[in-house]
Amino acid sequence: MNAHASPSDRVFGALDQALRTVFGNHVARTPAPAASAPEAGLELSDAQRRLSGALMRVNHVGEVCAQALYSSQALTARDPALRQHFQAAARDETDHLAWTEQRLRDLGDRTSLLNPLWYAGAFGIGLLAGRAGDALSLGFVVETERQVEQHLHGHLSRLPSADHTSRAIVERMRDDEARHALDAERAGAHELPAPLRWAMRAAAKVMTGTAHYL
Repeated sequence: MNAHASPSDRVFGALDQALRTVFGNHVARTPAPAASAPEAGLELSDAQRRLSGALMRVNHVGEVCAQALYSSQALTARDPALRQHFQAAARDETDHLAWTEQRLRDLGDRTSLLNPLWYAGAFGIGLLAGRAGDALSLGFVVETERQVEQHLHGHLSRLPSADHTSRAIVERMRDDEARHALDAERAGAHELPAPLRWAMRAAAKVMTGTAHYL
């Protein structure tokens, strides 16, 4: 969406983005990261497939939430340049959304049944962050991306070693999230208060624990 669009156009754009994120089929602008070793998907045991599917479902939920956060923060940003920053980050996250969605299909698994709820909750949180001002909104991005980066790093230690494709996707996502955090810092982010960071971690733990199964 044009960063200089009217408020009503941005609202309708945010609604369209919500519907496409939760109910649409996503196509990446760039190919999914290639595995460094030959794909061994057929060699995964049933237990390994279930574990990879659960972890990639959690990662897909994270990308659904990222779309909601960036959409709501772009909607509330005062500065058109910052709005463009959020929109550019959302485009990167769309690739992640498509990669994780396709990987779930390849593993014979599904996305979270609660994606509409995850999107709505993240959108509301993003609105609150955006209303607090651009600097704090950027600070929220920094903290979110740092937590996601740590979360993805943890998944790399849990994914089956034979699941080269999932591991390649997660590694690329981790690197992109670190870049988004750095970009937000350079754009003028303010550090969030410690209690808010702790609350974000607690909420993320509930979300990831639930999405592992649902």
